[in-house]
Amino acid sequence: MSESQAVSLARADQPIGIRAEVSLADSDTCKFTVSRNVHPGGRFFLANREQAAGSPLAERLFALGGVSSVLIAGNVITLSKAPGTEWTKLKTAVGAAIRTQLLSGVPAMLEAPAAIGACIASPVRSDAELGAAVQELLDREVNRAVANHGGKISLLAVRNRRLFITMGGGCQGCASSQVTLRQGFQVMVKRVAPEIIEVVDATDHAAGRQPFYLPAATVGV
Repeated sequence: MSESQAVSLARADQPIGIRAEVSLADSDTCKFTVSRNVHPGGRFFLANREQAAGSPLAERLFALGGVSSVLIAGNVITLSKAPGTEWTKLKTAVGAAIRTQLLSGVPAMLEAPAAIGACIASPVRSDAELGAAVQELLDREVNRAVANHGGKISLLAVRNRRLFITMGGGCQGCASSQVTLRQGFQVMVKRVAPEIIEVVDATDHAAGRQPFYLPAATVGV
């Protein structure tokens, strides 16, 4: 047995750890970070149960009931649930489904259907179409939630699949603004526009009302 094979076997024998984090900006979204690589072949976004064909893991997750979308990327699985479904019970069931899939030895993603592959592998929508999808998301969900804290996120432009936004009101200069972007907004963007490769915060946070903001680098998706 080679050294690499021994290491691989040792890792396979280790318990599977899963950490669940509900999004601060969208309580219907939860990120599950797994201690093992779930799928190394890029990102796959499945918007509904019909698209789950070709993904044994996604089929397991949709079968739980209450799961409305699945994003699989490396060792991270991001789920959206239907309104009214409680994460309290669903998180336990999701963790069990992920462990069962990994222990089965069957890949999380088999050959992806053409529709899914096209959506993830190459952009099929123009920047203008992506901008329209993001604007609808802002109007329908994001700004309603952010408004509770006196803030607002505005779309500046989409250029070459890079999304430029500004944060206003209570979000401008707020120390938690980058958490809102990373754990909330960018996860929600991936639900409606998985082609977006980067979210750029163009806000002048130094001019905001909050005095404790520390400038940060571009937020990547």
